Amino acid sequence: MLDLLQALRRRRHPVTAGTLAAELGVSVRTAYRDIATLTAQGAAIEGEAGIGYMLRPGYLLPPLRFTEDELDALILGLRLVRQRGDEDLEHAAANVLAKISAVLPDTHENVVETSGMLAGPAGRNEMPCLAVIRQAMRDETKLHLRYTDKKGIATERVVWPVAIGFFEAAEVLAAWCEKRDDFRHFRLDRIAAVTSGSERYPRRRRILLAEWRTLTGIDTPY
Repeated sequence: MLDLLQALRRRRHPVTAGTLAAELGVSVRTAYRDIATLTAQGAAIEGEAGIGYMLRPGYLLPPLRFTEDELDALILGLRLVRQRGDEDLEHAAANVLAKISAVLPDTHENVVETSGMLAGPAGRNEMPCLAVIRQAMRDETKLHLRYTDKKGIATERVVWPVAIGFFEAAEVLAAWCEKRDDFRHFRLDRIAAVTSGSERYPRRRRILLAEWRTLTGIDTPY
């Protein structure tokens, strides 16, 4: 039933009992029974048979056990963050690894320290602008950039930050550019200066993100 809760948690739209049953390898009847049991125990599951079910936003799941593959994914992902993030992200990733190690059962003692999932040095350029951009995305505030393009031409831009992509060769900011009145992409290593004011951009970032995904064909990453 914990797997059922997790399957519901991953969805943002109603999902049928048939889909859940197929994913979990059980019968539809079992899925209905388990949904009823979880609801009776206080799980915030909304919906009905034939339409679909959703886990109400904000409902906290009990602690879940990790499979070996899930642990490998977590450890590798967090170690990559420590190589590619700013100082705050690196510190946060280290803290998460320590917390995971602390709550694992005795059968997985020292799994973080002894894991073979390693992330080598990224060889990245310094990115003092990354922390500023991340905070602006949280606050949904405009950024003022001094940007140099690949031809060496410097421009001043006012942008609405939408997302940051971490690619093998570079880190890239996706943003709505007021100068171009359209979405544009800016390599972080070409941003000479960045300042964030208190002016909020007029549209919610989640809406801009959905529009950018539609235009680029980049689907939700989970």
